[in-house]
Amino acid sequence: MVQTNKLLNEHEVNNLFSRVAPRYDLLNNVISLGTQKIWRHELFNQLQIKPTDNALDVCCGTGDLAIALAKRISAGRVTGLDFNKEMLEIAKEKTKMIGNLFLVQGDAMALPFDDNSFDIVTIGFGLRNVPDADKALSEIYRVLKPGGQFVSLEMSQPTNPIIKVGWKAYFTAFPLMASLAGGHYHDYQYLKKTSQQFVSAHQLARMMKAVGFKEVHYQPLNFGAAALHFGNK
Repeated sequence: MVQTNKLLNEHEVNNLFSRVAPRYDLLNNVISLGTQKIWRHELFNQLQIKPTDNALDVCCGTGDLAIALAKRISAGRVTGLDFNKEMLEIAKEKTKMIGNLFLVQGDAMALPFDDNSFDIVTIGFGLRNVPDADKALSEIYRVLKPGGQFVSLEMSQPTNPIIKVGWKAYFTAFPLMASLAGGHYHDYQYLKKTSQQFVSAHQLARMMKAVGFKEVHYQPLNFGAAALHFGNK
């Protein structure tokens, strides 16, 4: 087990996301310095998507990545899964006019799907909040079809010393800036800490290889502040 989230237990994390759900989209923009859309665009640039694919977005949150997938899989099916009811309620409002996107409440560490079900699995800004990252990756590998593609978009650790100092200073101020938009300062402290304490890009690549992913590679974003990880089954 790789306990990527040592700060709160699963129940506490669920309660936290229930509180921040109304401001989650804003927070993602703040924490990524407004670049998350550019990061998602780069994600799709590297995925080989067919219009008939069957895709799963794990930890889908309020649905932005799942929506972007559904637009590209016009004749296929996209499933968005999240463990938090409040996040899914917001996602339902955003996706109610999208006929090929379906939302499911469930656990990333025990995916409620058969083996070899999906052509593509994505996870965006979710893996660092899962208590057992190894188990989540193993489950993702299990539900992927042979030859299927997996991609993770997640916060990471800058390697450049100058960028690292600036990134640390930004995250020191982040909870206060985010709390001005409403909500609890301590919730934003948690989001700051999980972003800073998550495993390195190199470590995550090793974890993916350990559960069976092939052709694993990663691409640093914003000088390493985030990273895209790719792997095939």
